[in-house]
Amino acid sequence: MDTMNELFTYYAQNGSYVLYECWRHFLMSVYGVVFAAVFAIPAGIVTARHGRLAGWVFAVANVIQTVPALAMLAVLMLVMGLGANTVITALFLYSLLPILRNTHTGIINIEHAYLESGKAMGMTKYQILRMVELPLALSVIMAGLRTALVIAIGITAIGTFVGAGGLGDMIVRGSNATNGKAPIFAGAPPLSFLQHPGPQKG
Repeated sequence: MDTMNELFTYYAQNGSYVLYECWRHFLMSVYGVVFAAVFAIPAGIVTARHGRLAGWVFAVANVIQTVPALAMLAVLMLVMGLGANTVITALFLYSLLPILRNTHTGIINIEHAYLESGKAMGMTKYQILRMVELPLALSVIMAGLRTALVIAIGITAIGTFVGAGGLGDMIVRGSNATNGKAPIFAGAPPLSFLQHPGPQKG
């Protein structure tokens, strides 16, 4: 009960701060994923067209994914300094693999009959891509974007260690005994809500 009272008091006194950090956290995550999508979706289409190239591209993306988030942030901080740009760059790198993989998978799994129908109608390769392949692969691509966003929101939480702000700031402040535990309980629920992937389609 004391904890709940402390939490309600914290929200009453710092409501605008919580909303600001939540919005900042969300924006950093979205920016990283959007920038990755601009690069990874075309790359996924190219790898679907050229199987030999796919091996090299996926190898690089897999290596990036295996680097621990704190190590990635530390390296980028040495190059870019403190701030949100460092976190967004890290999110860009971590978002490449799920978007690239799903785009590639969505394109190569389209039934050949649909492509032949497009050719029979006199469509160019670009028209087939725009009007046949991308619409059919869209659900798979969107699943990759959703996965990337969930990963990005979690990684953004540790962006506080490079001065990026976000909900991680609140959680770290709550770990300091002088601030009480209210910041942790205030920051954790919004973070969990943002990370929830939403209802899954069967």
